[in-house]
Amino acid sequence: MMHLRQATQHDALLLAQLNRQLIIAEGSDNPMDEAQLATRMLGFLAGSYQAWLFCVADDVVGYALVDMGRDPVYLRQFMIAESYRRRGYGRQAFGLLQHQLAGVPLSLDVLHTNPNGLAFWQALGFVPWSTNLRISGKIA
Repeated sequence: MMHLRQATQHDALLLAQLNRQLIIAEGSDNPMDEAQLATRMLGFLAGSYQAWLFCVADDVVGYALVDMGRDPVYLRQFMIAESYRRRGYGRQAFGLLQHQLAGVPLSLDVLHTNPNGLAFWQALGFVPWSTNLRISGKIA
């Protein structure tokens, strides 16, 4: 049975390790190492963010990082570890998170390099809201 545990600043390194897995899984170009990610996570948790760990027995199977200071509330990061994927844990974790957040409206971003993530969120009922574009380098 899955349960939620609210993460604290003591979990910053664990959250950074999970965030590194997310960065790889979604094809992000974020170059930060675990130490940098842990420092950034401490900053998030000192501000308007809450982090939640998804646990099955004593195993952490994933996490979510939520910015409670935005309207709608912003789900910045959500990840189920690769060895736990395709078993319904993502859907179950999101259901627990929604319950914890009392069903408030949520927004999130999905990288273009993450078609599996996009399919997951669409299967849960999320619909496109905007398109965010970026250019690297000089404009011709």
